[in-house]
Amino acid sequence: MSIAPRVEARPKNWLEPLVLASLREHESYGYELMQQLAKFGAETPNPGTLYRTLRRMEREGLCTSEWETPKKGPARRRYSVTDAGEAYLDLWVKALEQYQQSVNNFFRLYTNK
Repeated sequence: MSIAPRVEARPKNWLEPLVLASLREHESYGYELMQQLAKFGAETPNPGTLYRTLRRMEREGLCTSEWETPKKGPARRRYSVTDAGEAYLDLWVKALEQYQQSVNNFFRLYTNK
């Protein structure tokens, strides 16, 4: 009996660029980001992972946050993308364009039996 190898044919670490792309559209809260990631079809991280990632991204200057205290409900952080976050997102787009070219080349090779 042979065991098929595990194949991961996709880039990793999508959480940061997806969060930044979402924040680029509009400022958001952690809970809203979770909903947007799910709507996008991305693998939704657990809330702890998302909030740790947001805090790390804030320390790295990719996003900022401000506490808001609504009249009703608990205080919450509103996140927004920074110029550094925009630049990081631009780098991701360039890397994905190169990756897409590699994928296209693979399919041309594969279908050209």
